[in-house]
Amino acid sequence: SVPRCYLNKQLATVRVLKGEPAELSCTVSKDNVTGAWFKDGLKLTSMDGVVFEKKGLVHKLVINKAEDIHAGKYRFEGGDVKTEASIFVEDPPQVDKVLLKNLTSVPTVAKAGEAVKLWIPFEGRWPIRAAWLKDRMELGNDTRIRVDKTDTCTTLSISSCDRKDCGDYKVRLKNDSGVLEINLKLVVIDKPQPPAGPIKIVESSADNITIQWKPPKDDGGKPVQRYIVERQQVGRNDWETLGETPRSCTNFTMSTVEEEMSYYFRVRAVNAEGVSDALESGEIKAAGKASPGAPDPPEIISASRDTITISWKAPCKTGASQITGYIVQKRKKGAVTWLPVTNAPVKDKKLKVTSLKKGVQYEFRVAAVNAAGTGQPSDPSEPAFARDPIKSPGQVQDLKVSSSDSTSVTLTWNKPEVQDGNDVKGYEVEMKPCNSPSWTKCFTLPAQSTSCRVQGLQPGEKLLLRVRALGDSGPGEASELEARAGAAPVVSPRLLIDDTVKSFLVIKAGNPIRVKIPFEGSPKPVVTWLKDGLPLPSRAAVSAEDGSAQLLLRAAEFSDSGTYTVEIGDGLEKKETFSFQVQITDIPQPPGAIRLEENVPNTVTVTWDPSPSEQWEKNLYYTVLKRESQKGLWHMLGDLIYNNKFTFTRVVPGRDYYFRVVAKNDLGTSDPSETVQPWRIWKKKAEFRVKAQKYRGVNQNQPPRFLVPLKSHVVVTGSECRMSCAVGGHPPPKITWYKDSRDLSRDPNYFCTNDFGVCSLVVLGVTKQDEGEYMVEASNEVGRAFSKAFLAIKGNS
Repeated sequence: SVPRCYLNKQLATVRVLKGEPAELSCTVSKDNVTGAWFKDGLKLTSMDGVVFEKKGLVHKLVINKAEDIHAGKYRFEGGDVKTEASIFVEDPPQVDKVLLKNLTSVPTVAKAGEAVKLWIPFEGRWPIRAAWLKDRMELGNDTRIRVDKTDTCTTLSISSCDRKDCGDYKVRLKNDSGVLEINLKLVVIDKPQPPAGPIKIVESSADNITIQWKPPKDDGGKPVQRYIVERQQVGRNDWETLGETPRSCTNFTMSTVEEEMSYYFRVRAVNAEGVSDALESGEIKAAGKASPGAPDPPEIISASRDTITISWKAPCKTGASQITGYIVQKRKKGAVTWLPVTNAPVKDKKLKVTSLKKGVQYEFRVAAVNAAGTGQPSDPSEPAFARDPIKSPGQVQDLKVSSSDSTSVTLTWNKPEVQDGNDVKGYEVEMKPCNSPSWTKCFTLPAQSTSCRVQGLQPGEKLLLRVRALGDSGPGEASELEARAGAAPVVSPRLLIDDTVKSFLVIKAGNPIRVKIPFEGSPKPVVTWLKDGLPLPSRAAVSAEDGSAQLLLRAAEFSDSGTYTVEIGDGLEKKETFSFQVQITDIPQPPGAIRLEENVPNTVTVTWDPSPSEQWEKNLYYTVLKRESQKGLWHMLGDLIYNNKFTFTRVVPGRDYYFRVVAKNDLGTSDPSETVQPWRIWKKKAEFRVKAQKYRGVNQNQPPRFLVPLKSHVVVTGSECRMSCAVGGHPPPKITWYKDSRDLSRDPNYFCTNDFGVCSLVVLGVTKQDEGEYMVEASNEVGRAFSKAFLAIKGNS
């Protein structure tokens, strides 16, 4: 649809994309009214791309294809109608649609070590800021990566890419008219990493060895095709290729091994890009032909003060002949040397080890024996003390729930019945939900504690609790009971607004908006978020967990400025709301061109075009600086200027001046806008002054008199006020100005001139404090004369 603005219906602004049509229309009261259109104060008779239409009472200005020249303030005058409207031509960043589709639909693929260059040409109103991001972090220049930007394109260059450069990239183009984000994907392919280790021995015998490994953690971006297995005999330098396995097979069996010979093995992964580095094994020894395998570790059956009884099972691999017995060995825990328990192999698979030292911990291992000899020993058993058995503590008595609320249960109990030689050392409290198979430890309490409070429960939650007494021999028998947390009380929904909750937030564009507002209510209340009275944009993420309502917008945009409201209620009629303001801002753009004028003698009035940032920044202001040579230091003349005009009064004739204007807000300062040519007020020639004095000296010895008296003024705050009068007399009178009887001669806020008897007082940027009665006194040696007037100030409305 064509953007339209109906002037006499007070829709005073129309925004149109560059290249799109736009239309202004105005309705008059009579059909015979001709009317005229004006742009920026100049009457339009013809303009490229603009058509003037009149249909009955309706006058139209139609723009077929909006360009930058069409932006401005338009006015229509005709008959009894005189009204204005503004057209803003928006030109956000754009990228060719075909190129954009190719970039976003197909990932960019590069080989490791190659250079990659991603080039994005763009169009749009200058200046356009470009940023490259990877994994939400903005990229900067380093030894490998470089980000470049011109007025028409941006480039990301990677001199030598590797696998860590793979991932999702985002290009963000931003100007005053909008933001364009382009998502790209870069894939870097390489040879795979080595297979994941270590190499495990699945089987080892006198005839074959089977090894196993894991696939590489990174396949290099291309699927693994196969694995290459190699072997090296210990003591030799050359490697022998044994064979290959497909990608789905990660084990390999070698049938050509020599008995009791040691080998090294290595495995490489292969994909379309090449062969990986090797994963190497440690030394692996082939077993003897008939030796049995290692049994499982022995188990402890019982113990006394000087004996421990153990048992074990036969090994899975018995060798080529029948097992004839087992060698049993022992050692103290922490020792290195294993000692035989018997002088001959034990035929049974159970043994009572005697002659042990009381109170010492022992470990045991066994090895099977057959006709070929002794096989590999088992792993050590669990350590066991040589001591008489100790009874576990008894069961706690009278376990019960003494109290409960919505989130906790309090337990109490009595000590177990006393058993000789087994004192209670403490208590262990455990819990589990009724539908869970596993217990969770809550507390370990000292022996003197016989109560505890289990917290962090849900209202009405049903669970099982158990308590066990602890002694030297371990935990005793558990006492269990079923408990339930009390129901939660009904709490009306209420927002908990305190000093941590801000009512006005200023966020930089591109930064996240995070707001957390605490609340209370039971049952859990319903939380609703609004922006300017409407639902939030789809980019916004909201949650209401752990007693707080949270809002998150990951990258703030200018359109996110506005009034946000959070509403909490019980789903019926009880509701409570809180509203806060969010202002999205950014470092301002530089002001426009600077113009210099001498409106008052020996002063310069500096005016400039506003910064484009005024469209979205309410707190923007300007600072004016000057220097007196092309390479001198800049000195501030005025700060906190909220209009586009400043008058410098202390100009020295004959001296060159350069001026600079910058825009500022809470986040920083824009780039400057500067004058190129120097400003100079030329000195008046002495001959002119001599002639003027002769002309004024015609009437001799006349007292001062006011030829034109002062007049009262009413002006608007911030504007400039000039109060003037004409004075005669000879000798030329001395002129003194007063405000409310105060001499203004040395006040820098007022500028006084006297040109051949025409006397003026200039007040620059008037404020409410300038209101009052002003008087000018003219005096010479013959007499004195006075003239008074009142200055009234009215506010900007």
